[in-house]
Amino acid sequence: MTPAEKIDFLQNYLGSCRRCGLCESRTQIVFGQGNPTARLMFIGDAPAGDDDRAGRPFAGASGELLNGMIKAMGLSREQVYIANVVKCRPAGDRRPQAGEVSECLPFLKKQIEVVQPEIIVALGGFATLALLGQAARRPEVRGSWQTFEGIALLPTFHPDDLLRDGSKKRPAWEDLQKVMKRLG
Repeated sequence: MTPAEKIDFLQNYLGSCRRCGLCESRTQIVFGQGNPTARLMFIGDAPAGDDDRAGRPFAGASGELLNGMIKAMGLSREQVYIANVVKCRPAGDRRPQAGEVSECLPFLKKQIEVVQPEIIVALGGFATLALLGQAARRPEVRGSWQTFEGIALLPTFHPDDLLRDGSKKRPAWEDLQKVMKRLG
């Protein structure tokens, strides 16, 4: 099976998931999108309202900003893989709860296993915490190289953080430059 077929299989296996209460607040599952053999994978926290309506991660204003960040790196959205920790929109765009994360995390791990990226960029503190556990609580973790199951991981700001606070754009760009350097 090719990586694209494996991603399709995994998405079909997830089906119309009802493993947690998030199924009650979603329009549709937002599984992930991009190149199933990407060298670079971006992981956010959860689908927002725009994502839920569009059926793809980072579809709204934060997606436009993420697209710009990817383009500034000399890449296109089609060259990377983008996913979220949880696949369904929490009502009111609240943070996912621990039980919801534990139900979805195996699917994210399987996506990572299929894509086999060289680098994961964790977008925001929530995604970083979900991937790294308590190690993510250290204040110096953002912008410093970490490892997730043998894969280089760089935590940075979520695009929503950048939209709320423009002063974070420069450090986020410095983080992405580290990624570009490591990718060569």
